[in-house]
Amino acid sequence: MRETPQRPWAYSDELRKSIEARLSGFDVVRRDATALGLKSAAVTIVIVALAETAEAPGEPSAGFLLTARPAKLRAHGGQLALPGGRVEAGESIEAAALRELAEELDIALPETAIIGRLDDYATRSGYLISPIVAWAPPGTVAVPSNVEVARLYRIPIAELTQPDAPEFFEIEESDRPVIRLFLPTLGGRVNAPTAAVLYQFREVALEGRATRVDHFDQPVWAWQ
Repeated sequence: MRETPQRPWAYSDELRKSIEARLSGFDVVRRDATALGLKSAAVTIVIVALAETAEAPGEPSAGFLLTARPAKLRAHGGQLALPGGRVEAGESIEAAALRELAEELDIALPETAIIGRLDDYATRSGYLISPIVAWAPPGTVAVPSNVEVARLYRIPIAELTQPDAPEFFEIEESDRPVIRLFLPTLGGRVNAPTAAVLYQFREVALEGRATRVDHFDQPVWAWQ
């Protein structure tokens, strides 16, 4: 019997090992939030199995979770974001990222689920974001908090790898290029800082390119 070829972005042990290997070989840039006068924050790119569809039978596709913040929140209300938040005193980046993931989406993962980190990214709004990448086991179910999450999106990883996903443009207020990503599941775009983090994930973990993103700016409305 002829075996069905595995799809490139199927949720599989092979994909997990590939991502972990690429991230382990990446020289992560870590910065001191206090020295920069910034508040430390941690976010998680959590990789999950997406439901099978008629167009993609067999192994489920790999995806990641993106949230829309409630409009009523004082900070960054209504914006699209990865699960995450401020790092508390005495807390590690990894512990903070996993705590926020549990609080926002009721996904409790051990630190052994973390398969890598990406560069720290300084935002215009006063945060130093430290991204981690975690692999959620099969059967993981996200239950969004009605206080911290207005909507949950399950984005196929394949959307990040499309050639036309990243968009770069200039703004009068900055001499740095601004980045955003077009994701069909959203029917629109996600902006930096989230776009910068996801773009580096695409480049490093999925494409194997040691790409930096600290030179990318955010749109002016995200500076506050």
